[in-house]
Amino acid sequence: MMLTIAAPAARAAEPAPLPDKPFAEHRLVLQLSDNDSKKQGLVISVAYNLLKLYDPDKVAIEVVAFGPGIELLYPDNPNRKLIESLVAQGVTFDICLNTVDTIERDTGKRPQYIPAATPVHVGVGQILSLTENGYTLVRP
Repeated sequence: MMLTIAAPAARAAEPAPLPDKPFAEHRLVLQLSDNDSKKQGLVISVAYNLLKLYDPDKVAIEVVAFGPGIELLYPDNPNRKLIESLVAQGVTFDICLNTVDTIERDTGKRPQYIPAATPVHVGVGQILSLTENGYTLVRP
């Protein structure tokens, strides 16, 4: 008798690789999960303040946007230039593809996001991976 084992229908997505900041002494992940302009501004402000406080090579900052929070990364968001400036200084902005897929499924239209955004399969999974690798989670 031959025994066969069915493979799982879908394999869990791997989180995005950790950012390349080998000399970072401080690691922070900022969670943005709601579409509130004040919270968006606060996330951006926290990132800028940390870059002023620490040498940008000594601090790793990753913003993970999921759920309604992904609107921060839409092309028409008024904070786009600030986000692109932070990316140029080494801050990473992750966008949850699970959320993007859900919006597409619900509306029939895939939301567009800025090229500076780093797609990750599952935003919360990315946060979990980062915290397991020494990042401190802050939800402004």
